[in-house]
Formats: sequence, structure tokens, C-alpha cells
Amino acid sequence: MKQAIWDKFCSRFSIAETCVPLFATDAEGNVQHKPVGKDQRPILKRSDECEAMILSVTDLLVDDWENRTNQFDGMLYMMGLKEAGKFVPLYIGKSETFGKGDRNLSANIKNLHKDKSKFARWGDNYAYHIGDLSACVLLGHAEEKKTLKYQSWADCLFTQGTHLCQPVVFWAKAWKPADVGIWEEYGATPLAFLEYMLIGVAGQIGSYIYKSISVRISSKAITPLTGITPLTSR
Repeated sequence: MKQAIWDKFCSRFSIAETCVPLFATDAEGNVQHKPVGKDQRPILKRSDECEAMILSVTDLLVDDWENRTNQFDGMLYMMGLKEAGKFVPLYIGKSETFGKGDRNLSANIKNLHKDKSKFARWGDNYAYHIGDLSACVLLGHAEEKKTLKYQSWADCLFTQGTHLCQPVVFWAKAWKPADVGIWEEYGATPLAFLEYMLIGVAGQIGSYIYKSISVRISSKAITPLTGITPLTSR
């Protein structure tokens, strides 16, 4: 039942068909990296396709904000795998249009064509997905920058060094509050509520990592890293 609900949502938005590689990799599946900042710390590289998708979505959000048309709540995004033609979720999140002030444009989606430090939560800085994951995967980062959350990501995504267990994909969409979410009977679903709904369903159907929950992919078997009951057995 839950898998069918998930699959229908993915089908409605063609997620498996339109997702793109998250990372830039070589032919052997090793993620490439680049130097960033004054300290030239090494950072995992997003794929060109991933960056193009994020820029395409956030351009819509910025234009919507500048013209005060208020069509969108923000960007819904997912990291996952493609297995047997289906999208398998690993992480779900959002980057909202408005920041913490009085309906100001969020810094997370501002000036992204020139500044990749925040990049709609997938930025190169620490406290953002790529920056914090890089600290756990690559040498050249201070120990205090390595967090349990992103060490769990690293254990899930990589076999050794920067070699991926399997290709990791990314999908994003500019979400309208009028869009119908995963619970179709509910109807129009705001982005903040949709995120909770998607996480709830995804947490019941497979290899999903979110906040303190972490899993390791090993020959397609899911084993707990933190003493948490494996999601697949719930």
C-alpha cells in the first residue's frame, strides 16, 4: 500500500524519468572534487545536470518573488537511487522561497548563478549538504567539521574513499501551494506539510536516511548504523 502510494506520486511527477546524477563522477564511479575557499579545502562536485536543475528551479522562485506573484512555496528536492526503473528515496528536503525576515528572499536561493556556497541547501559551505558531506569523505577538513549525520550519509553512499556504492540521483521541483501532494484526497498541499508527508511514507518503504536515522546499503541489504530498528522491518 505505502509503496503504491509512493510510486504513484513519483509517476505523477515523472521523478524516475527526470532525475539527474547528483555527483560528477569518473568512469569508475569515483566522485570528483574541487578546491573551494581561501583555504582551498576539497569539496565534492555536483554534476552539471544537478546544478542546472537547481538553477532552473530557483530561477522560477526568484522570478516569482521579484514579481510578487506568489505562485511557489519553494523547492522540493530528493536524493535517491534508481532501481528497476523506480526512484528509491534516500533524503527529502525543501528550500523555501522566503527567508527568516519579513517575506525576504531566502539567502539559500539568492544569487546562485555566482555563489555556490549555499545553493538551495546543496552548497559547498559547512552547514550545507555538500560541504558537510565533503568533510566526512575527503581529507583536508578539521575534525570538528565532521558530524554524525553526514558520516551516516558517507557510510550509506560510499564504499571506500570517493567511490559510490551505486549511482546517486537528484530531483527537484518548484512547488506550488496549489499542487496536490502524495495524499491525493487531501488536495492542495503546502510545501512544508508535503515534506512531512513524503518523509513519513519514504521512511516506511526502504533505504531512507533522515536526521538521526541512518542506514547502510550493502549488497542491497539494509543494516542499522545507530542501533535504530531497520526501516524495512517497520
